[in-house]
Amino acid sequence: MKKTKISVGGMHCASCALNIEKTLKRDKRINDAVVNFSTATATVEFDENEIKAEEINKKIEDAGYKAHTITKDSDVEKRAREEEMAHYKKMTLISFVFAIPVFIIAMLMIEIPYKPYVLWALSTPVQFYVGLQFYKGMISALKNKTANMDTLIAIGTSAAYFYSVYLVLFSIGMETYFETSAVLISLVTFGKYLEARAKGKASEAIRKLLDLSPKKARLIEEGEEIMVDVEDVKVGNIILVKPGELIPVDGVVVSGHSTVDESMITGEPIPVEKVKGNSVVGGTINKNGVLQFKATKVGDDTTLSQIIKLVEEAQAQKAPIQRYADMISSYFVPAVILIALITFSVWYFALGEIFSFSLILGVSVLVIACPCALGLATPTAIMVGTGRGAGLGILIRNGAVLEKVEKVTAIAFDKTGTITVGKPQISVIKSFGSEEEKIMKIAYSLEKNSEHPLAESFVDYAKKKKMKAWKISKFKAITGKGIQGVIGKTKCYLGNRTMMREIGAHVEKDAEKEAEKLEEKANTVVFLAVGKKIIGLIGLKDEIRKDSKDAITGLKRLGLKTFIITGDNERVAAAIAKETEIDEYFANVSPAEKAGLIEKLKKRGFVVAMVGDGINDAPALAKSDLGIAMGSGTDIAIETGDIILMRSTLKDVKRAILLSKATMSKIKQNLFWALIYNVIGIPVAAGLLYPTYGLLLNPMIAGGAMALSSVSVVTNSLLLNLKKID
Repeated sequence: MKKTKISVGGMHCASCALNIEKTLKRDKRINDAVVNFSTATATVEFDENEIKAEEINKKIEDAGYKAHTITKDSDVEKRAREEEMAHYKKMTLISFVFAIPVFIIAMLMIEIPYKPYVLWALSTPVQFYVGLQFYKGMISALKNKTANMDTLIAIGTSAAYFYSVYLVLFSIGMETYFETSAVLISLVTFGKYLEARAKGKASEAIRKLLDLSPKKARLIEEGEEIMVDVEDVKVGNIILVKPGELIPVDGVVVSGHSTVDESMITGEPIPVEKVKGNSVVGGTINKNGVLQFKATKVGDDTTLSQIIKLVEEAQAQKAPIQRYADMISSYFVPAVILIALITFSVWYFALGEIFSFSLILGVSVLVIACPCALGLATPTAIMVGTGRGAGLGILIRNGAVLEKVEKVTAIAFDKTGTITVGKPQISVIKSFGSEEEKIMKIAYSLEKNSEHPLAESFVDYAKKKKMKAWKISKFKAITGKGIQGVIGKTKCYLGNRTMMREIGAHVEKDAEKEAEKLEEKANTVVFLAVGKKIIGLIGLKDEIRKDSKDAITGLKRLGLKTFIITGDNERVAAAIAKETEIDEYFANVSPAEKAGLIEKLKKRGFVVAMVGDGINDAPALAKSDLGIAMGSGTDIAIETGDIILMRSTLKDVKRAILLSKATMSKIKQNLFWALIYNVIGIPVAAGLLYPTYGLLLNPMIAGGAMALSSVSVVTNSLLLNLKKID
């Protein structure tokens, strides 16, 4: 299956998006289609052996809309947004030029020669030039056997316009309603212009990320500098970056010294020092030195490309809560037309009011109803929320994640690299009848072949001591226990107590006491055995992150139960839990057992979020109700976790939860106001309050209210950018 993203032009409300979705999904060659009204895009999954992208575009165009496939580095979306704003701005100006004189003459009762004909002449360009968009939308909807907002506007304004034409031709002297149709179209068009501008602001996050994408790179080939397009950079190329320039792709520094501003990737404002061996990320800014680096990730594989892809996908997908809005929208327009007909019939036939009075009430019902606000309620909040998150270094995978966050009652943390820094240092070497140097040389020789996180500590220690490793044969890593290998003809083991017990090596009392003391101070202890004799132990201390305790305290204040899950032993787990004030801990848990432990917590009634490094903890992250993967910004496991934290700080766990809850709150507010607006507005427009209070809703006021309801929903979503997330 292949996925394509299409820019869709000409949508006026959520009903339009649903119409396109239904049209595409009717084709069995299309596996799935999601049309996002707020971003004016369609994400389509299809069998490329059966149907081509061009055919999908044609289907959308046949339904009455514009369609352009969005390719990599394509500015189709940006151009479409600019064209939409320019179109509505032009139409607004034209309509106001004609509608304002109509309004002044009609509403202020100004008497001029041939007044009815002047009003007719002035309102006609508005009705059929500016209003042509609504007629086209109505016809397209009818072709698809449905109705949308265009249907309401076209029917409502046509009723007022053509009734006025009838009065001019056959009932000279009666007041016409040309101002109603002209002003209505003008206000709705102006509302569309404001809405387009607001939606443009809502999608600023993606544009900012796209603006970070460098266009050129300076390659070093045979000592010469060659400027090439960034698309032509290959893995392994050496790239030169001068002060103030954007780093074009991900890579590793091979020479030079500088600081790099990584704020747009990690959210961290302080530039990071870069020397030989350090990683650099495409899209970040080289500050004050010259760097040469080897490209390691190019094209779609770069961190920036992955972030953009993730945010775009999050904004394109629908949150489950939007199903309710879609369901209401699908029945909304036909229901409103029916209510308008009932309103007219009751007032004219049952209550005996004059035709014009009954007609105007029917028109008011048509134009006050607003399916747009319902359609915009969820996607605009998701756009702003995920965009704000990207700016903070918090990547939210999709709208469904936001709903998951609300239900979370417990958070389980991995220890290494999550609560701790993730870079254990050798703190103690204790020998039992052997020299410390020999112990470390054996340990280093074994660990040199290991991929375990602790291995790096032994390698770093050996480098500082300029130690050389012995040759190892029959090397084997035993998950959750340790490693073994043969030096010369002697079998050596480096691991925990479980390994020592399994090989039959006895831990002496002195060694056990020493190990316990270290573990009570949060040291991880490994034993070294030669044959079946333990000759030493090594303590490794992984510092707890400075912000871990504050972050965990903050999460507990939100009412969340906290757990730590670690492969370390009971004493280390207890020491870290005590220092960080975590509620419960689980020790001696192997990577394979972590997922099972998450299941046990769920059976206890908890809705569990798991926080891990996104690689070793992948099974537990997948098994949890909400997976939160911590990354360094360059080594992100993008496929793992519902929320990805670019910065290695636990405080961002709380920020992610607060941002998700704030976004869900905006969605609910938007849906409430969109629904309550219609629940109150339609009965008032139908004249429900007229018999008791003499209150009627002028169609022009109804039209203005309808236009502004959509703008208010988008504006409310934009307020997320001002929300304090801390």
